[in-house]
Amino acid sequence: MLKTLFQIAIRHLLGRRRQSLTTIIGVAVSTMVLITTISLTRGLLDSFVETIIDVAPHITLKGEKIDPVPVNVLAKARPSSVAFVVDNIEKLERDEVRSYRRILSLLAAPPYDLRVTAASPYVESQVMLVKGRLNEPLLLKGVDLEREDSISGINGKLTEGDAALFARTSNGLLVGRTVARDMELKLNDEVTIIPGTGPSRQCKVSGIFFSGVNATDNSVYSSLKLAQIIEGMPPDKVSGIALKVQDPLDNTLLARELQSLTGYRTLTWQEANSGVLSLFARIGTIVFSLVAFVGVVSGFGVANILVTTVFEKSRDIAIMKSFGFSRLQLVSLFVLEGFLVGLVGAVLGGILAIGSIDIFASIPIENSQGPISKTGFSMSTNPLYFLYVIGVTVFISTFAAIFPSARAAKLEPVQVLRDSSL
Repeated sequence: MLKTLFQIAIRHLLGRRRQSLTTIIGVAVSTMVLITTISLTRGLLDSFVETIIDVAPHITLKGEKIDPVPVNVLAKARPSSVAFVVDNIEKLERDEVRSYRRILSLLAAPPYDLRVTAASPYVESQVMLVKGRLNEPLLLKGVDLEREDSISGINGKLTEGDAALFARTSNGLLVGRTVARDMELKLNDEVTIIPGTGPSRQCKVSGIFFSGVNATDNSVYSSLKLAQIIEGMPPDKVSGIALKVQDPLDNTLLARELQSLTGYRTLTWQEANSGVLSLFARIGTIVFSLVAFVGVVSGFGVANILVTTVFEKSRDIAIMKSFGFSRLQLVSLFVLEGFLVGLVGAVLGGILAIGSIDIFASIPIENSQGPISKTGFSMSTNPLYFLYVIGVTVFISTFAAIFPSARAAKLEPVQVLRDSSL
C-alpha cells in the first residue's frame, strides 16, 4: 500500500509541474539563505574565538589588588557597630604586580606547571606616538619578546623586520599594522614616544606585525625594560602577567585559584570579551529564530499546492474512497506529498548552500569582522547546521500538509460524484 500511495503522490505532484517546481524552488532558496546566514554568523564567532585563543592571553593577572578598604571597617570585629570610611587619605598608587618573578616561579612549579603553559610579564603605558606632523595616542606594551612569543606568537606575525633586529635595538618598537598604516611608518623609521609623565624618548621601528585582532594591531610593543623606564617602574614591578593555559575553554576555576593565591585580580579571555560574545549569542538567537519564520512561509507554499490538489482531485479522491481507501490512507497520501516537496526542496537548498558558502569564503577582500580583521568571510561548514535547517524545513512542510489532507479525508464519495456529474 505504501508503494501505491507513493506512486499516486508522485503523479499528483507531476500533474502540476509548474506549481510543484515553484514551491520546491521557494523551499530550496529559503533553505540556502538560512544555512548560509547561520554559517556566516557561526563562522564569525568560531573565527573570533580561535583568533583570540591563538593571540590573546587565556588569563590575565592584573596589578589590581583584591583587598580594597572595606566600607564597614568594624563589620568583623564588632558586628553591632558600624563605622564608615568618609575619606581614605593615602597615596594614589597605580595598579602593578610587585615581585613578579616570585609569581613566575610559582607558576613554573607543581601543580601549576602542567596547567599553565606560558607566562609573560608586561608593562602597559598610554603614550603619544609622534612622527613629523602625524601623531596618535595608543597603548605601548613592554614585553619580554621570547615569553610574549609563547603567548601571542608575535614572531610569526611579523610582516616586516624580525625578532633579532628588535633584540639588538634597545629603543626598538614592534608596531601594529594599523598604527603603521595610519602613521605612514616603515622599517627603521625614527619616532618619538611621549608618555603621560616623564620625558619623551626617541625610538626606532624594528618590526611591523599583523595579528588579526584590531585592538592588538592598534598598539605598539617595546622591550620590558624600556616600558618600565617610560612608566617609571622599578625592575621588580610590572602592570600584569599574561598566561596561556592547558585548557583555554575551562579556565575559570584556575583563574579564581590564582587570584586567591596571589592576591591580584585575574581576568579570563571570556570575561575580557564578554560584550562581544554576548552580542554573538544574541545574533545567533535571532538567526535561529528566522529558521522557524522562513520555514512557516515555506509551509504555506506547500499547504497551498496541496489545497489546490485536493480541490482539483476531489473526484479522484472520491473514487479512491469508493475503492476502499481509508481516511488514514488519504491523510498519509497528502502528508507524503508535503514531505516529498519539503525534502526535495530542503536537500536542493543544502546543495546550493554549499556553493554559496564556498563563494563567500573565497571572496578575496579584507574586511573587519567586528573585533578581528580577516581576508574573506569566515564561514562555518558544520554539518549540524545543514541537518538542523533541513530537518526543520521538512518537518514544517510535512506538518503543513496535515490540514489539506484532513479536508480530503472528510470528502463524501457519493456527494462528490453527484456534484461532479451535474
